[in-house]
Amino acid sequence: MNRIGGKSNTGEGGEDPARYEKDANGDSRNSAIKQVASARFGVTSYYLVNARELQIKMAQGAKPGEGGQLPGRKVYPEIAKTRHSTPGVGLISPPPHHDIYSIEDLAQLINDLKNVNPQARINVKLVSEVGVGTVAAGVAKARADVVLISGHDGGTGASPQTSIKHAGLPWELGLAETHQTLVLNNLRSRISVETDGQLKTGRDVIVAALLGAEEYGFATAPLVTLGCVMMRVCHQDTCPTGIATQNPELRKNYSGDPAYVVNFMTFIAQEMREWMSILGFRTIDEMIGRTDKLEAKQAVDHWKASGVDLSALLYRPEVDASVGLRYTTPQQHNLQKSLDQKILLEKCAPAIEHGERVAVDIAVRNVHRVIGSQVGSAVTRRYGLEGLPDDTVHIHCLGSAGLSFGAFIPRGVTMELEGDSNDYIGKGLSGGRIIVYPPKGSPFAPDENIIIGNVAFYGATSGEIFISGLAGERFCVRNSGAKAVVEGVGDHGCEYMTGGSVVILGKTGRNFAAGMSGGIAYVIDWDGAFKSRCNLEMVNLEPLQDVFEINDVKSLIEKHQTLTGSPLAGRILKDWTRYISMFVKVIPQDYQRMLKAFEEVKAAGLSGDEAVKAAFELNSKELARVSGN
Repeated sequence: MNRIGGKSNTGEGGEDPARYEKDANGDSRNSAIKQVASARFGVTSYYLVNARELQIKMAQGAKPGEGGQLPGRKVYPEIAKTRHSTPGVGLISPPPHHDIYSIEDLAQLINDLKNVNPQARINVKLVSEVGVGTVAAGVAKARADVVLISGHDGGTGASPQTSIKHAGLPWELGLAETHQTLVLNNLRSRISVETDGQLKTGRDVIVAALLGAEEYGFATAPLVTLGCVMMRVCHQDTCPTGIATQNPELRKNYSGDPAYVVNFMTFIAQEMREWMSILGFRTIDEMIGRTDKLEAKQAVDHWKASGVDLSALLYRPEVDASVGLRYTTPQQHNLQKSLDQKILLEKCAPAIEHGERVAVDIAVRNVHRVIGSQVGSAVTRRYGLEGLPDDTVHIHCLGSAGLSFGAFIPRGVTMELEGDSNDYIGKGLSGGRIIVYPPKGSPFAPDENIIIGNVAFYGATSGEIFISGLAGERFCVRNSGAKAVVEGVGDHGCEYMTGGSVVILGKTGRNFAAGMSGGIAYVIDWDGAFKSRCNLEMVNLEPLQDVFEINDVKSLIEKHQTLTGSPLAGRILKDWTRYISMFVKVIPQDYQRMLKAFEEVKAAGLSGDEAVKAAFELNSKELARVSGN
């Protein structure tokens, strides 16, 4: 797609950073569109700044309202590396984005992503269904640059048959409703409309344009040109043509070539030109929304379709001449009003430009959102995946921070908050450090009061977190590599976690560790009732006995006490031998099995990538034995 000036899409699985470098022949493998889905696999600062478009996948046309699941046998080492998870351990995508429960939340994520990559367009993917036009209007008001209407016919062979056959609607219905609703509300000029879902011919694209779309997505058809034979065994890792598999033996069967896709898309363009000539159009822009050029088929052959009234689908709103009928007016994201652009980027310039240490003190209020993210992205653009040495940029904030404080900050950036924070603090943490504690002289006990909001550190991939106080619900949901210390959490803590470690010095809410498949949590069981609050479907509870683990936990708590001045941490460390017996180790069953495989191969003398590969193969054999396959 890069060869022909199109845009390829990563999907929700992240992308190998090696693809950001051009090939010897000048080809670029870097996907222009990078997806931000509910699981946030591999969504790091480096991933985001290397995109030309960021797509928030609200749902998938082939399985609306459902999350996905990648079985452990398909999580090969290279897949695990890209997704920041553990080889051989299954991965679960939550059905919803846990930071999007309203249009206002969606607007916040759009703003978060725009702060990290101001040059990228923000795309929101919706599913064709009744009422999607109203949602699309909200997406336009939330300042997205593109809205994608996805039809039910698309999607991968790994989607459930029940969904493929019985859920979702054709893209034509959702597209027509979206275009009409946006025009009637004078929003159409502010947002570009895209559609996908089994577009196969130039004629399909022409129909999409006449119904109101400016952009068009292809997936299944190009895959077929590359050799896909539609076996629909993507989920079984047995793809006979080597496309939907990481099995090295099956991958040898792959016979595709980029030139095949280039030829296919060239044919699509040629057929479009022929249809445009017939219809009397010179440009795509002229066709947008021209449903007067479409007619309903009069002689319907099938009895089920006879008598169907398509007039609503082909309706063309009668509006004033001042109302735009296609995208013409860029959205205003108002990034110039952010604290980063007003103050922080200038003060942090020595670190960004020369790698010098910088310390900044600044007062914040809850109207200040996404503080530090533009500084973090500037560091990432300059210093790449590795970032800067720890604590090169140290930003000390005093007051109440707004939503998404320190979102996506990379290694080298420390955000210290003396006060409290709203929801989504540390979203997508990418190697940075976040420290939160009450203002000095506060009369209340930190471990008895909430200091950060809900969904803190959602999708964190690496970095450190020290919170002197309580967190709200869904703390560290989908954490895949960060180390955290906190003094109590609400319901659904460590949900869908796949990596990293979390030390909880206080009580937890209910449903702790739901869907947790990787990483380890260490929780002090103050009342002996933690087991009743933990979701035991995928995890085991054990006492903390290993000497090395005990030392690691203690060092994290010591660091927490040093950085936050936590009175609770001080009391625990003072009577360490007593409190260590109260810790409960929460470890996922699949992760535990994989760790055992690692130990076996290391005992055999293997190390590095060789050990990872051997442990994965050993684990796969054990999975096959247990499942009877």
